[in-house]
Amino acid sequence: MNEETIKQMKDMKLSGMVRAFTTSLENEQLNKYTPDEMVAFLIQSEWDDRQNRTTLRLITNARFRYNASIESLHYSNNRNLDKNQILRYADCSYIKTYENIFITGSTGIGKSYIATALGNQACILGYKVMYANTSKLFSRLKMAKANGLYVKEMAKIERQDLLILDDFGLQPLDTTNRNILMEIIEDRHGKSATIITSQLPVSKWHEVIGEQTVADAILDRIVHSAYRIEIKGESLRKKNEVQINKEIINNISVLML
Repeated sequence: MNEETIKQMKDMKLSGMVRAFTTSLENEQLNKYTPDEMVAFLIQSEWDDRQNRTTLRLITNARFRYNASIESLHYSNNRNLDKNQILRYADCSYIKTYENIFITGSTGIGKSYIATALGNQACILGYKVMYANTSKLFSRLKMAKANGLYVKEMAKIERQDLLILDDFGLQPLDTTNRNILMEIIEDRHGKSATIITSQLPVSKWHEVIGEQTVADAILDRIVHSAYRIEIKGESLRKKNEVQINKEIINNISVLML
């Protein structure tokens, strides 16, 4: 009877129930549950399994640059990274209210990592997220225009609850990229949230975008509904390289003794 039950669960694709039921049989735990407790246990197991698979799918589809989480962020006074501020963003209420987050600071200071941690948290809470290096995204969309896939690609971006534009402003935008950015922002304005990371302060974005009328239109749509995280301090990549070099030198010294 148990084998037939397991087969029926598999046929109905109840993988969470299958694992829970099988484990209970192997550990001889079935007799410890009342009928209603067993039903609740199996349903909860299936629910958890589906939630985990959904989260994994969302994280995979987001194509994050790093494997980052809110818990793994490094807070210190000299970084100007406020833990309470980050934890407020972790509930993703800014996504519900269609607000944006700007993360600025010098190169290697951890902007992309913080953005990825926030994006990962959004996936955990069930939101659709897309992470993209800004320059690479523009290149892909330019190619999509040539291949006739532009409308499809833009529709995909518009469907995301959260879009992460990483490394914005590394170079001034040409006319095509400026128009693409305008279309992305227009499609998402008042309907979804965006996180933008940049080495440049927000006050310099107008120059990067170029053409005054378009720049005014873009910034008017994103700046007033944005929270800001301005990271300070030394490059974390440089610090890590120095630490690695020290460890290598120490290891060599030990071997030479």
